[in-house]
Amino acid sequence: MSKKIFSGVQPSGNLHLGNYIGAIKNFVDLQNQKENQCVYCVVDLHAITLKQDPKILKDSIRETTAAFLSSGIDPNKSIIFNQSLVPAHAEGSWILGCIARMGWLNRMTQFKEKAGKDKEKASVGLYIYPILMAADILLYDATHVPVGEDQKQHLELSRDIAQKFNSDFNVPNFLQVPEPLIKKKFSRIMSLKDGTKKMSKSDASDLSRINLTDTKDQISNKIKKAKTDTMPIPSKINELEKRPEVENLLGIYSSLNNQNIEKTINEFSGKNFSDFKETLADLVVEKISPISKEIIKLLKNKDHIDLILKNGAEKANEEASKKVKEIKKIIGF
Repeated sequence: MSKKIFSGVQPSGNLHLGNYIGAIKNFVDLQNQKENQCVYCVVDLHAITLKQDPKILKDSIRETTAAFLSSGIDPNKSIIFNQSLVPAHAEGSWILGCIARMGWLNRMTQFKEKAGKDKEKASVGLYIYPILMAADILLYDATHVPVGEDQKQHLELSRDIAQKFNSDFNVPNFLQVPEPLIKKKFSRIMSLKDGTKKMSKSDASDLSRINLTDTKDQISNKIKKAKTDTMPIPSKINELEKRPEVENLLGIYSSLNNQNIEKTINEFSGKNFSDFKETLADLVVEKISPISKEIIKLLKNKDHIDLILKNGAEKANEEASKKVKEIKKIIGF
């Protein structure tokens, strides 16, 4: 059965191993399944819910696109574009915002987390951005959306909006109700310095993450210095409880080697961490170093990246603007 896949990544710049394993690697796998049609978006409209430096934002859009391309997302197989080049996203978001209910948005836990204690100072965009996310998905008739656990609630909102629109205007199945594709394993890669915190570019220590632009020596050094504990590598998976740093490193190895964590445990059980880290460093270098080199190469040719985004936006706009026209006709414009 064919699937229409839509997913987006914010252009935050400085993408790292967590972004690659948690999202981009999965995007490539989905693209390479013949039955799938994939649309991958650099969601720059979402990025401005928080204040951005214009120059840095522009660079980050290109860097995220370069990471897509370098990791194996192919513009000949998938649509790759940045959101702000397709006006239908913002237009569709307004219309769908008139379908969504305040109570639905008030339940969104991510807004509460990001806005913090002083919600009055948060932007309106931060509050309503799940509606823009719904427009992103629904304008392409996406059947499936790869999401992490933290975005599952937003996808449920997209489903609610689609169902309410279809019901309100008596147009059964006009807006496709999307299904989540949730990675159960290796969806959250944790900090190399603290296995209880997600790997993040905002962490003060650069040693906490493997950046996709790191050199071979930087990667090896960071793996070597990654936090572990004094016990040997366990022989059973349940022995990983309360050993988050160990579980994280074994998870990174398993994901990059395309195997389950049980096989990794069998491979390294009882061995010391210095040997395991050496093997892990070699694997991360093997997988990430070619991506790093290609990103650096692509970023030297900004016109090439911009052309890919422009071409992708033309394809995306053809689909999204057509859907918006159909929505307008249904609602009486």
